[in-house]
Order: sequence, then C-alpha cells, then structure tokens
Amino acid sequence: MVDTDKTEKIEKAATVATAAPAAPAQAAAPATPAATVAAAAAPATGEVRRLPPREYKWAICHVFSSKNDTIITLTDLSGAETIAKGTGGMIVKADREEGKPYAAMQAAAKVVNEAKNRGITGFHIRVRAPGGHGAKTPGAGAQAVIRSIARMGIRIGKIEDVTPIPTDTTKRPGGRRGRRV
Repeated sequence: MVDTDKTEKIEKAATVATAAPAAPAQAAAPATPAATVAAAAAPATGEVRRLPPREYKWAICHVFSSKNDTIITLTDLSGAETIAKGTGGMIVKADREEGKPYAAMQAAAKVVNEAKNRGITGFHIRVRAPGGHGAKTPGAGAQAVIRSIARMGIRIGKIEDVTPIPTDTTKRPGGRRGRRV
C-alpha cells in the first residue's frame, strides 16, 4: 500500500524545482580570482583540456666515446654549423681521466649550457665508437653523456649508433710482419 500524500508532496517538490527561475549571471560568478581560474580550467562537457604543443628547437649532438677520451660536438640539423663542443680533456688535468664518466658529464654540462644560451631545447644524439679495426662499442663516457643531457632538461629526440663497422674488414696498421718494437 502506497501513501498518496507522500507521493503528491514529492511530485510537487519536483515541479517546483524545475519551474524555479534561473539566477542572474552575476550571482553565479565565483567571488575569488582563483575560483575563476579553477572554473575555467574544468570544462563543463567532461573533456580533457590539452595544452598547445610546445615548440622545440632541435640540434644534433655527436658523441665520440673511446677508451681514452669523450668528444661532444653540437651542430645544427644539417651537421654543417658547430654550435658548441666539449671534451673530457678540457675538464680534467690527467690524461688517464679523460675517458671517465665524470669528465664526460662535465663536458656535456658545458655543451648543454651553451645550447640553452642559444635557445636550443632538443637534441638528437648520435653515438660513435672508434670502429673500423678499433673498438666497436662506445667507451664509458657515452652513457654518462646521455644521462646528464636528459637530467639537465633537454628533450632527447632519437639516439642512434653511427659507429663505422666495415662489411668485410679494414687493414690493420703494421704491415705483413706486424709492428716491430
């Protein structure tokens, strides 16, 4: 058994709520500036608001990393114009320290600071080992360079290995009888 008085009261309240006049636009506006920013940021339709895509200025970072040294050269996209350069030998005094990760990180920091001064925000990195008849794997400084570039706020586009690896062989120096000491 349904109480008719209660259902009539509920129906009356529903019709009164839908028939209520809309409030003026000035009364509905939030009072504080922070509230207006929050209200503008939250779209009424439930869509996610996207920021406009950020424009990047790209350059190519050539990293030559051997056992004895790390050389970083920053060029434009064509590779013709050198923007900045840094080596492990420019950072440390001892020859044995030139190929270490610390020297490579400091050289990378030098190159990145110069790039930021020029307005460059993204790097494409090309890593190179000695190759040919030398070592085919980069030295310890290559990974340190990439990590320090990423940590300094530069966007990394692509990383590629450009070590020259011969399809057959390259003739080692020393001749047929080898190096005579």
